[in-house]
Amino acid sequence: MNMNMIMQQAQKMQKDMQKAQEEVSKQIFTGKQELVEVEVTGDKRIKKINILNKNITSEDLEILEDMILLATNDALDQADKKMEEKLGKFGKGFPGLF
Repeated sequence: MNMNMIMQQAQKMQKDMQKAQEEVSKQIFTGKQELVEVEVTGDKRIKKINILNKNITSEDLEILEDMILLATNDALDQADKKMEEKLGKFGKGFPGLF
């Protein structure tokens, strides 16, 4: 195999991976436990949190759900930033990898 062919295969694989990531990131996944239901996208963004305990006033329930959603997404952003910080140096030679 010559170097051109290897590069073409690597570029095709990169495009295929990017397409797959985009497809999954658009999907919604729902996790449900006894008192909580959470909807997330494939790119790990929390879209909705439902607390299934109706003993709380609707206003307090909505505020609590929003606070949990914001705090969780903030924590995920921090984790992603740290991961990029730690792994980014490995991907410098491979644009779009990290």
